[in-house]
Amino acid sequence: MNNKKEEFKKFASLHPELIKYVKNNEMSWQKFYEIYDIYGDDQNAWSTYLEDKTTSNMSLDSISKMVKNVDMNSIQKHINTAQKALGFISELTTKNASSASSIKTPLTPRPLNKFFED
Repeated sequence: MNNKKEEFKKFASLHPELIKYVKNNEMSWQKFYEIYDIYGDDQNAWSTYLEDKTTSNMSLDSISKMVKNVDMNSIQKHINTAQKALGFISELTTKNASSASSIKTPLTPRPLNKFFED
């Protein structure tokens, strides 16, 4: 029985996140020991109390792989294309604004032609 207590102490020292449950009076060391006595270090029994370190490592791994697989030349081409498009649109809007302000002649209506005996 003493051996089980030592195993639990070692388990608890490997998982310091259990302390916050004891400090917040959500759990006691006795209840944690009872869970350990029944289930051991089975992850299914401890999933609500322990932080899942594998998912955070997996997400960091996936992010680093994704960054490694990025083709910087392709990104630069897309950025250049977007800059050209924005420059073209800017050029068009400034030309239209300046040409619209320079036109001061009134519009004269064109004659309406009837071709199909309307």
